[in-house]
Amino acid sequence: MRKRLALYLAVVAIVGVAFILPSVRELVSGIIPLARPALPLPPQGEPLPFSLTEGFAAHLFANNVPGARVLARDPEGVLIASLTSDGKVVAMPDRDGNGSADEVLVLLDNLNRPHGLAVRCTERCQLYVAETDALSVYDYEYDESRQINRPVNGTKIVDLPSSGGHSTRSILFMPQPNDHKLLISVGSSCNVCEETDWRRAKVLVADAGGNDLTEYAKGLRNTVFMTIHPVTGEIWGTDMGRDHLGDDLPPDEINIIRQGGNYGWPICYGKNTHDTSYDKNTYIRNPCMEPFETPSHIDIPAHSAPLGLAFVPEEGWPEGMWYDALVAYHGSWNRSIPTGYKIVRFPLDAHGNPEGPAQDFLTGFMNGKASVIGRPVDILAEPGGSLYISDDRAGAIYRIVRTKEY
Repeated sequence: MRKRLALYLAVVAIVGVAFILPSVRELVSGIIPLARPALPLPPQGEPLPFSLTEGFAAHLFANNVPGARVLARDPEGVLIASLTSDGKVVAMPDRDGNGSADEVLVLLDNLNRPHGLAVRCTERCQLYVAETDALSVYDYEYDESRQINRPVNGTKIVDLPSSGGHSTRSILFMPQPNDHKLLISVGSSCNVCEETDWRRAKVLVADAGGNDLTEYAKGLRNTVFMTIHPVTGEIWGTDMGRDHLGDDLPPDEINIIRQGGNYGWPICYGKNTHDTSYDKNTYIRNPCMEPFETPSHIDIPAHSAPLGLAFVPEEGWPEGMWYDALVAYHGSWNRSIPTGYKIVRFPLDAHGNPEGPAQDFLTGFMNGKASVIGRPVDILAEPGGSLYISDDRAGAIYRIVRTKEY
């Protein structure tokens, strides 16, 4: 039984994954030529055909959200999402509080593959949106006719690289006292290579106005989601390993991303393993050992394509799950036997140290070996025992709720 901790930092994690252009699809663990959903989704509010940890149930919160990716809350608590493939940001109000969205409202349209979302309220509330080639900020204005907070007066504050693979951009405001600083994840342009653009395969940092853009951490092939640990305040991120080393190499990763850290790509992966299939240079010692490279915190089976991650809060959740990590495995596209397509729980102590093997929390996105009905992306774990999951394949948002007390 874990010791209850008084310290709980409220954070909103908002970040993203890499979608791919068809010409570079082989570069990213993300797109897979599978059949359309084999089973129709049940009506909103009805149970879904998923298997969950005992004591939880899944319901459809919203559909008709094609390509749904990053989830966040607007200043009034309304759930919003980026629809990357559709170029939109939408809001899904649940005005009657019945656990299902009343409607899907388009907030922004005609964007260039919008992905990362961040809401920041100081003197006024603003919405930050990361597109492939730019980071923009919008002021919030209440729309009486639609009864929703609407982003207006968008201003581009950062230019981002637009060519090559890994086209999504992910963003996250740092915790206090650095909450005026914004992290921006930019994936590599390739499967494995030496980059020519200094911004690639890195997490960057700028102030809230987009000024003083610089490197925060490097060697991160495609850190598609980031979040803040509620106790330590550390930045955690999922990272996708390179392709074409077989079914079981290299591992995907969960990293604790520290300023100045080098996480190894393109010549290292996992726990300081040297990628000799790419790097043919001769070294006196392993070039991947610390202090030159930082090892992964947790290794994930190769090609699982980890995306969203969230830490379980205390309020409304079983004590045995407090501070555990939930990670969305988007699923493989280039493995002889598919892997992933589920939500996995990592038992952790209150400071993020592993306390046991990973456990399946939610399965059922794969209907047999060749048919996929969905692919989980982002996870929003909230006090009160509710969880929201986006699915960019089924174009849906799911709500997970507790069905019994422990």
